[in-house]
Amino acid sequence: MDAFRFLVEIVFDLFLIVVLLRVWMQAARADFFNPMSQFVVKMTNPLVQPMRRLLPMVGNWDIATLLLAYLVGIGKILVLSSMSAGMTPMVTDTLMMGLAVVLFQFLSLLFWLTIIMAIMSWFNRGYHPMMAILGQLTEPFLAPIRRIIPPIGGLDLSVLVLIVAIQFARILLNNLLSLGMGL
Repeated sequence: MDAFRFLVEIVFDLFLIVVLLRVWMQAARADFFNPMSQFVVKMTNPLVQPMRRLLPMVGNWDIATLLLAYLVGIGKILVLSSMSAGMTPMVTDTLMMGLAVVLFQFLSLLFWLTIIMAIMSWFNRGYHPMMAILGQLTEPFLAPIRRIIPPIGGLDLSVLVLIVAIQFARILLNNLLSLGMGL
């Protein structure tokens, strides 16, 4: 049963990552013609397009895709809870846990994209489409840190500060959820 649970978690997590990337790319106004952007759009369009008829964009925010991410988080909670205990959690717990799944996945995605961007920057010289999209996605988080802590002797500490902040946010969110759920 653990192997099947693992596969279900992976499927939900991978799809949630793609949905969150779509929201994030639109909010950051990332290059639509980048191959990574095209992949994300093609993977999510079958579900996002029908939802867009009911929920239009609000500024830079794609409400339909945000709702889809939330529904995927809720779906993951419902499927995993029905697999493990055969019981579904209360509605309020499910709604809160669905939001937590989305927030945790976004923080994990931000963490890994920041790490990948930092490592690729050591080796990449010149233009690379993956490096371009990583820069467009992470720069809104790194730029405010760089204004406070500028590069020192050519060493950019903003990546380290962002990674620590992400981990702090994940621990804080986990603690808040544990208190709220009475665990």
